[in-house]
Amino acid sequence: MSAPDRPAGTGRLLTGVAWAVLLLGLWLFGRAATAGSSAPTTGDVAAVGRPLGVPLPPAHAPLDGAVPQRVEIPSIGIEATVVRRGLDEEGAIEPPPFGTPGAVGWYAEGTEPGAEGAALFVGHVDTEAEPAVFYALSTARPGEKVRVSRSDGRTAEFTIDDVQVFTRERFDAQKAYGPREDGRAELRLITCGGTYDRKSRAYTANVVVSAYLTAEKDTGEHTGKGVAGSAEKSA
Repeated sequence: MSAPDRPAGTGRLLTGVAWAVLLLGLWLFGRAATAGSSAPTTGDVAAVGRPLGVPLPPAHAPLDGAVPQRVEIPSIGIEATVVRRGLDEEGAIEPPPFGTPGAVGWYAEGTEPGAEGAALFVGHVDTEAEPAVFYALSTARPGEKVRVSRSDGRTAEFTIDDVQVFTRERFDAQKAYGPREDGRAELRLITCGGTYDRKSRAYTANVVVSAYLTAEKDTGEHTGKGVAGSAEKSA
């Protein structure tokens, strides 16, 4: 069941993203986020959006690194500030603060959006009272655009090529976080998915949207500023 099909305001805790980014922290401990390529996931990983016949544009050459400031997915009405996230005291990646459910977190120790490799964005699906920034993420479909405004005045435009749901039991960190093709600039957007288990107070899966760089535009607004928030490393 997609996130928009579930009612908000039922007192749930946002543990799905925290679970996914904990696995990311453990995965990064063992290997670099840009190492290797992944084949399309199959079997216990459910593809919710890879229809046949959807034309996808060729990949754009990777850009120089720059920090993200805003992210937009016009097709599903997402427009949000990007905040810097790092590692917590346990070595897991921090999701966005619960007090700012409208923000998207970027793992600042990894790839910068538009640069070669897979940049990682995480966001909450809901709060105890209302939908959060990635509430509609599971409804995204291949061919739709994701635009990331960067501090160098460029907007990196990505095209979604895959939307999948990873269950807890069959979660594969390399397939969720690793680049799909060598030499590409890619983007991952991650939130809670599946169903909400009231007993464990956790979601049963994570939605992972994959996209790759297909265009860039220079807006001329070079701020030279980083994203908001902290990016503390674990002690």
